Amino acid sequence: MQKQDIAHLAQEAKKSIQSAKTAAELEALRVRFIGRKDGEVTKLMKQLPALSVEDRRTVGPALNALKNEVEQLLTARVKDLADEADRRQAIDVTMPGKKVATGHLHPLTLVEREIRDVFKAMNFSVVEGPEVESEHYNFDALNIPANHPARDMWDTFWLATSDKRQATSKKNNMSHVADRLLLRTHTSPVQIRYMEQHQPPFQIVVPGRVFRYEATDASHEINFYQVEGLMVGKDVTLANFKFVIGEFFKRLFKKDVSIRLRPSYFPFVEPGLDVDVECVKCGGKGCNICKDSGWLEVMGAGMVHPHVFEAAGYGPHEYQGFAFGLGLERIAMIKYNIPDIRLFYSGDLRFIKQF
Repeated sequence: MQKQDIAHLAQEAKKSIQSAKTAAELEALRVRFIGRKDGEVTKLMKQLPALSVEDRRTVGPALNALKNEVEQLLTARVKDLADEADRRQAIDVTMPGKKVATGHLHPLTLVEREIRDVFKAMNFSVVEGPEVESEHYNFDALNIPANHPARDMWDTFWLATSDKRQATSKKNNMSHVADRLLLRTHTSPVQIRYMEQHQPPFQIVVPGRVFRYEATDASHEINFYQVEGLMVGKDVTLANFKFVIGEFFKRLFKKDVSIRLRPSYFPFVEPGLDVDVECVKCGGKGCNICKDSGWLEVMGAGMVHPHVFEAAGYGPHEYQGFAFGLGLERIAMIKYNIPDIRLFYSGDLRFIKQF
């Protein structure tokens, strides 16, 4: 082994390290030159015992210096590669920019905003009310007596309370004791609250969350959203209702949509109606969305019951009006072809990011 051999190996190592382009190449060179088992410098060191004392005195320090030099070259090259990567990232203005992640509005928020805008354009006011309601506003004032099936505990989330609250009607100065609280089962209580403080004529919509104690499945949830509507005046009729609802669905779905009214029953209206719209997917021909019927049931409605007007302090023979209620999730499922109501409350961002 000669010093010129060591010098030649040092030159080769330096050239190879300087030409390396990746961290993987540098690791391979480290193993090749100073690996603990088969490195070229390591092999030379293992030959030292066979040399004369005089040769060991010159070759040994030269090998140690070579090993240190290789380690320094490797460290310096790793830093150079990192600096080059940073410079390329900072200087290369032709590289495509990173897309900024933005938030997405929930589909229910989108549909509610659209519904609000449609009714505002038809001169309806938007009104909101409390989600925790009294028995009086949620049931009694809406012509739902204590023995009505809708008052069953399986339908309603009742709240435990030991306090009795005295509530006074501002319209007729009569008082009633609201001795039980609940999570509202519909947004209709807001109609009573509004009528107690306003004189007809008026027209309002009431969006909000409601609660039902029932099993969840693809079309049922324990909490969901409703949009309630109410128009009251001296000569409001079902003809007005039919026009308003027809215009609403035309603007919501952005095309002419046929509707049909079917007799139904709700305690707070008389007569009561179910409202169907022509299936927006198949145009009435029949499909999986409408279950081959060509129609989609979208809301309940009717003329306000005289007992409801009496509870609000109105003369039942002086005014008349119509009320309707629709499920926000139902409209969103139809509009966006969503198969399962539980997707709205899953918290899955893959679902939200589609809107």
